[in-house]
Amino acid sequence: MILYKNYWFRPSIIESILRAQNSFKPRPEDTIIAAYLKCGTTWLKALFFAVTNRSQYDFDHHPLLFRHPQEVLPFIEVPIQGNLTYLETLPSPRLLSTHMPLSLLPKSTVSSGCRIVYMCRDPKDAFVSWWYFYNKVHIGYHIDLKTAFNMFSEGFSDHGPCWGHYLEYWRESIARSDKVLFLKYEDMILEPIKHVIRLALFLGAPFSIREEEDGVPEQLVRLCSFEKLSSLPENQTGRFTMLANTVIEKSWYFRKGMVGDWANHISMEMGRKLDCIVEEKLKGSGLVL
Repeated sequence: MILYKNYWFRPSIIESILRAQNSFKPRPEDTIIAAYLKCGTTWLKALFFAVTNRSQYDFDHHPLLFRHPQEVLPFIEVPIQGNLTYLETLPSPRLLSTHMPLSLLPKSTVSSGCRIVYMCRDPKDAFVSWWYFYNKVHIGYHIDLKTAFNMFSEGFSDHGPCWGHYLEYWRESIARSDKVLFLKYEDMILEPIKHVIRLALFLGAPFSIREEEDGVPEQLVRLCSFEKLSSLPENQTGRFTMLANTVIEKSWYFRKGMVGDWANHISMEMGRKLDCIVEEKLKGSGLVL
């Protein structure tokens, strides 16, 4: 990996980020979902798409029943068939996503006034999920858990350090709360309906009294639940070809989706170590995980 502006990336990712910086032109009507790796991006994409398009589809024939959540919101930095200019062909308002730190998005992203929805996650769970995903994707380059944990704790991991990633968006959400919504995975798991209502309000499309009475928020949450999405045939079979011809099985985006699963993989001592590191890095920011 290569250190680029305080973050570690694989060469193919850096190349893609540089292309995106040169070609992506944010629009005021855009809404961008952002997250560090393995922080619930697939779930947030599904919720985001369902909330935004709820008036266009009925629940029996919804696109999310036939298309993977990763397909309905394109990544800014991941080209389609090697081409990033396709983003310019999408009509407004565009729904987009990214794993890039805020500082690496084109500078005009902030000045354009587009909305950003960011989700963070307990670093311990994010780490375990990343470790599983990495070893599935990078066949022949298996990394053992202890080595991976030590690297992650030093900030030496894909798109890492995670605490820097979190802090950039957190500080922007404090400075521009009307344009940047900062969410926590654990809070959303605990009260998904409450946060779906909050998400709709932030997007400027609040649920009507009639919608709430008819249980639309609850229906959206059920449609986008881990149990529902992971069981769909479309999400159990097939694959994506990503950067550098990396092949990713669609089912790999659904592992457990649990809070606290880290305790089944790393020791309490390792957990406390990572907690202390993250707490120190976030000190004084107001962000508590």
